[in-house]
Amino acid sequence: MKRLAFPLIMISGLFSICVLMVIYPESAWQAGIRGLSIWWDVLFPSLFPFFVISELLLGLGIVHFTGALLHPLMRPVFRIPGTGGFVAAISYASGYPIGAKLTAKLWEQKQISRDEGERLVAFTTTSDPIFLIGAVSVGFFQLPAVAVMLAIAHYGAGLIVGLLMRFHGKSDEQHSGSAAEISGRSRLRVAFHAMHKARMEDGRTLGALLGQAIKSSLQLITVVGGLVVFFCVILELFTQAGLMVGLYRVVELFLNTIGLPPELSQSLVGGLFEVTLGARYAGTLAPIPLVYKVAAAACILSWGGLSVHAQVVSILNPTPLRYTPFLLARAVHAILAGIIVFVCWDLVMLHQDTAAALMWPDDLYPFSLQTVIPFQFALTLFIVLFLLLLTLLYIIVQRISSRMR
Repeated sequence: MKRLAFPLIMISGLFSICVLMVIYPESAWQAGIRGLSIWWDVLFPSLFPFFVISELLLGLGIVHFTGALLHPLMRPVFRIPGTGGFVAAISYASGYPIGAKLTAKLWEQKQISRDEGERLVAFTTTSDPIFLIGAVSVGFFQLPAVAVMLAIAHYGAGLIVGLLMRFHGKSDEQHSGSAAEISGRSRLRVAFHAMHKARMEDGRTLGALLGQAIKSSLQLITVVGGLVVFFCVILELFTQAGLMVGLYRVVELFLNTIGLPPELSQSLVGGLFEVTLGARYAGTLAPIPLVYKVAAAACILSWGGLSVHAQVVSILNPTPLRYTPFLLARAVHAILAGIIVFVCWDLVMLHQDTAAALMWPDDLYPFSLQTVIPFQFALTLFIVLFLLLLTLLYIIVQRISSRMR
């Protein structure tokens, strides 16, 4: 009977959704159009190039080259192979679900273990700066100064999650990517050796590699778009049917209990399902202190919404990587991001005018469709170079400390 419980619940839920679509056909249609617009106007142009490029970088061995250089830092600090540093750089620049896709690819190539993969995907699932700055800070809050606070809270909490996840899994696992530890050879030689080995093991010609990268990326971006549309429709149907009211009341009661404004309930409930909707609600809430609205937005960005969760699950489905560690990491990420906003608010926003919204003129808007991709690639390169510098400093400190013993 227990085995039948979950399938019966799923069937009942899907049947209920079908009934609601019959009752509210216009709302379902409009929600579907809205989700499709989000996918085509935002997600497709910003994610698809990175999907293709990441496939090419893996096939050409560039990821393995960078991973060998970053291994001395990533292994002791985050307990992931050096390739995880490159995955983090791309993920932080382009946003979810790039981290899950690259993690799945590394698993396919046997570059990471299950525990390492679970650490990596939990650590690298973040929002992209374009959405955080352009959509949330400028678009929803109409206050560009909020971007600094959101970035500190969101990415700072992500790094803390990465440090916490190092305690996840077995402590005696074999270190993958151990080529970075070959003795008697310079790390640069080791990096070139790793790149050459990965290229030889892949074996595909450049044309075949490009064709398969485009094909697999189109499949993945289609899945992402379908899930975005699906959750937009579901949330709209539940709202029209009044099913969200009860959830709003429960969240309001919880917020009152912990001393937070109950007006945040609509934003948090919306963000539970879809990050864009929740962030929009946070930016347009009734007059309450701005710090609460920014904290809610930081929590929503870090949680990612069930839409992002479904995208990650669909990507990781062919691998043995489990969803539970990812779910717990997202919850911790959301809580930490909100706490960081409250802790750092006075320090970061001390000299900012937060009493009124500050409109950003159209001619000074920081991003356009023509500048998004170059900005993301430049940011990826900057993060990689920054990680390489940290790795170099880490090695120097390690050598100095070993000589002083």
